[in-house]
Amino acid sequence: MKFAVLGAGSWGTALAMQLSRNNETVLWGRHQAGMEAMQNTRSNEQYLPGIRFPKKLIIEADLNIAIKQSDAVLVVCPSHAFGEILQQIKPLLADRPLAWASKGFEPGTGRFLHEVAEEIIGDTVPMALVTGPSFAKDVANNKPTLVAVASHSDNQEFAMQVSQALHTDNFRAYISKDVIGAELGGAVKNVLALATGIADGMQLGDNTRAALMTRGMAEMMRLGEALGCRPETLMGLSGLGDLVLTSTGDLSRNRRMGLALGQGESIQSAQKTIGQVVEGIGTTDEVMRLAQKHNVDMPITEHVWKVVHGEMTTIEALSALMDREIRPEFSEE
Repeated sequence: MKFAVLGAGSWGTALAMQLSRNNETVLWGRHQAGMEAMQNTRSNEQYLPGIRFPKKLIIEADLNIAIKQSDAVLVVCPSHAFGEILQQIKPLLADRPLAWASKGFEPGTGRFLHEVAEEIIGDTVPMALVTGPSFAKDVANNKPTLVAVASHSDNQEFAMQVSQALHTDNFRAYISKDVIGAELGGAVKNVLALATGIADGMQLGDNTRAALMTRGMAEMMRLGEALGCRPETLMGLSGLGDLVLTSTGDLSRNRRMGLALGQGESIQSAQKTIGQVVEGIGTTDEVMRLAQKHNVDMPITEHVWKVVHGEMTTIEALSALMDREIRPEFSEE
């Protein structure tokens, strides 16, 4: 299966490189000059400097041509742009199946991305999502990586095709039927990575980081239960695995944003330094929306939200979390 990967940032480029290790793959990006530069250098010097493209990776600046050359489409863009790009490609898709590797929610509504895709493209088109602990630089450098490919029960054949297209000696993709769980884990972990980054920026130590990750995981599980997710999904690659990577790895944009906030830097200044979208900033709003809708207690997420929105300083947020009343660790106790 020949994929057109739409989105030439670091993650889109890395996934296109991975797919092209097996088969011809087309990579499209919206910036003409950037695509020409990638064609000339056979690398993405802006986001993945010094890493050469595989021979089977085709650079294409024309969206229509990119899709026409493909059997399936993989969208890799920030969550806030997901609906826009689906509207753009809808007339071009024909009967091609759709996959995406974007993580987050639709801004303003809190809808999961599969809900956005089904509304725009229709629920008869085979769909799947790629998620899990995977830094773009490591994938581009062909380092061992494991991800999950999730789709609804009636789309499992396409999920298997996506998995097979990605599979190499150093890349393994598991199959999942829990779409909501896979999407939830990939989104909430970004908020929790902000929290651990803030703590590390404040130099609060390893104990604090471990506590935030553990109790943050409990928040994710509570929200997942309210939404009907399988707990195994959230304890797997798309939940716990992605949380560990994003909360501890210094390539994580969300962790780097948290570090900056913990050191007293503003969001605007940190965003300029990072130079790419930090999904956790916008995701805090949508996770809080879901938590309030389903009456789920998520104190770490709530206090990250307050820091992001300037309602608390990082020190005030820490004090408020530590002053919470003593309670059982598990609700059944």
